[in-house]
Amino acid sequence: MDIVKEVLEKQQRALEKYKPITVDKHLEVRLDIGSLLCTDPNDLEDKELKNNKEQYLLNLTRDNTQLLINGIWALPTERVDECIVAKLPEPTTVLPRLRKPPGPKPLTKWEKFAKEKGIKKKKRDKKKYDEVLDKWVPTYGFKRADAEKEKEWVLEVPKNADPNEDMFQKKIDLRNEKVAKNEIQRMKNIVRAKKVEVPRGGYFGPEVASSGQLLTAVTVAKSSTASVGKFQSKLPKEKEARGIGVKELIPGAKRKASHISEQPEKEVNLDLIKSVLNKKPKYDIEKAISLQKNENKLERESNPIEKDRKAKKGKGGKKGGGKGGKKPKGGRGQRAPGKKLGVGRKRR
Repeated sequence: MDIVKEVLEKQQRALEKYKPITVDKHLEVRLDIGSLLCTDPNDLEDKELKNNKEQYLLNLTRDNTQLLINGIWALPTERVDECIVAKLPEPTTVLPRLRKPPGPKPLTKWEKFAKEKGIKKKKRDKKKYDEVLDKWVPTYGFKRADAEKEKEWVLEVPKNADPNEDMFQKKIDLRNEKVAKNEIQRMKNIVRAKKVEVPRGGYFGPEVASSGQLLTAVTVAKSSTASVGKFQSKLPKEKEARGIGVKELIPGAKRKASHISEQPEKEVNLDLIKSVLNKKPKYDIEKAISLQKNENKLERESNPIEKDRKAKKGKGGKKGGGKGGKKPKGGRGQRAPGKKLGVGRKRR
């Protein structure tokens, strides 16, 4: 009996570690299984929250999660690859979005054509056997260019071609032209998807482009140098392009101007060092004087004794003040001939 009792007690202690799946709430929680959202309208227990905050919140979260899992297990389930899967219903809670949800990606010109004609894209093999090299070479990507160089180490010069022309360089130029053509086509697809009307790429002829578009093209081309167009010469009556969207096209508006200048590099570095070492604080004398005057004025106004003394001095004045004229200054200018002055003291 002792062994049975000990086993039962041990099992009871093991069961106490796991809480039951049933949770009792004063108010029923709102479940949105589609969004995996559980909203608990019940009030928090202030006393338990103050005494043991972490444990109380942990238990509350566990109970609400258990209710959410119970709602998921109430859905119809099916077995997929040795796993039990439940299909979630449509969400009922409307969540706000900063931007509208992205729409379907627009098809390119080739994708539309392939869809109409029923052309399906075939998956290319990563490697193929080359009979000339007698080995497997990559179809695209890494080490493909090395395989091409190893294969075409010599090129035949056509009969109608210049014998002095470099055929390897000609092949590289043709490849670069194809890359540029593909890039132009990619940009056209983007423009077509955004439904923006723009002139054709490349040179803007007079029959297609306006004077403003030609001016914009010239401004962008001049600003596309390493010095951001600083050393580019201008025509006698040349104007700079202006308008909406022009600044974004100019590369100089997106990056800082180049540090290159006509001054030698040694002098530029010395001037920079001098400006750092000889840096002194700047004083605004006019501002300092105005601040001092304002402080003196506030001090006089706050001192009533000084204020009364100044008022008495203004009321008394000098004896006989206002009757006599201004005393002449000897040797400092002439008297006005038509102005009558009061009698002053005689000169000796």
